[in-house]
Amino acid sequence: MAQSGSTLHPVAISQVMINFAARHGVDKETCLLGTGIAEAELYDGDALITRGQEMRLIENLMLALPDVPALGFELGLQYSMSTFGIWGFALRTSRSLREAVALAMRYLPLSTAYCRIYQFDEAGHFGIGLDPEPIPRHLRPFLLERDMATAFNLLKEIGLAGMTVAGMEWQDSAPEHAERIKSLCGLQPRYGSARNTLMVRTEDADRPLPMFDAHLVRMLDDQCRAQLERRQMGGLAGRVRQELLGPLGLIASLEDVAHALSMSPRSLRRKLEGEGTSFRALIEEERRQLALQLLEGSTMKLDELALHLGYTDTASFTRAVRRWTGQSPGQYRRARQPLH
Repeated sequence: MAQSGSTLHPVAISQVMINFAARHGVDKETCLLGTGIAEAELYDGDALITRGQEMRLIENLMLALPDVPALGFELGLQYSMSTFGIWGFALRTSRSLREAVALAMRYLPLSTAYCRIYQFDEAGHFGIGLDPEPIPRHLRPFLLERDMATAFNLLKEIGLAGMTVAGMEWQDSAPEHAERIKSLCGLQPRYGSARNTLMVRTEDADRPLPMFDAHLVRMLDDQCRAQLERRQMGGLAGRVRQELLGPLGLIASLEDVAHALSMSPRSLRRKLEGEGTSFRALIEEERRQLALQLLEGSTMKLDELALHLGYTDTASFTRAVRRWTGQSPGQYRRARQPLH
């Protein structure tokens, strides 16, 4: 599965790159040059950026550090499961490594990956393949190394119970910094292979993981699906969703969003109708997704939830939940709590 160019990424993923650059003496301003990312957004846990903005940041990093050997690989090792929020947590609680990889591929746009990812079984090994063909040529070597290192790190983190990466293969011939890659991962890569892969033994891929939780797996799968839908922004409706999930929040009015998009409220309403939706439908959908997620996965009080979701009072929020589920917020939450 390849990344989607229209999927927004949390700015926290870019923050990892900025922190990495700082350790190499590159300032924040250099990293952000031409990206359109405001410094204040870096501290906003809900801020989302486009793939184009992220790629510009990557270009800035490459230009600023041209002499650092294995730059992409070293950067990839900075990413851990905690970097990716719900997606990373879902990997950790999967039944096995094989199931974790299947889930990772299903919701791959929630990660940093730019390569096309696939899995395969071969001669007693379970493999994860990385195809860099979708990546622009000038970024391909860097991002292949970054994706490979990130996958390597995640495999190690998932397999804390004793699983080891059995092999790493690269299609290209060995680069000048091959020894640096070897020292960073503690593994002797094989170059000139038929594909770019990471391999583990089949028995390790199917070994039960210690943090498996069937209830959490179901809940996190649903949350990953909802998060992916919200980030895949297309057309004007997508831009409206971006404003609602970003700087304006779910308290925004039609007029607020129209102003942010530099158009009149009447024009915004008409164009949304042309896409088969409406402002009211979009904000209702976003409130529903987030409300049900928070009812299931948090202990927030109902009045706090109502305020967070842009309702004027708790009664309005309660009526909305009844309309969506046929239950009160309390009933919905209790019905989805795990049995002890």
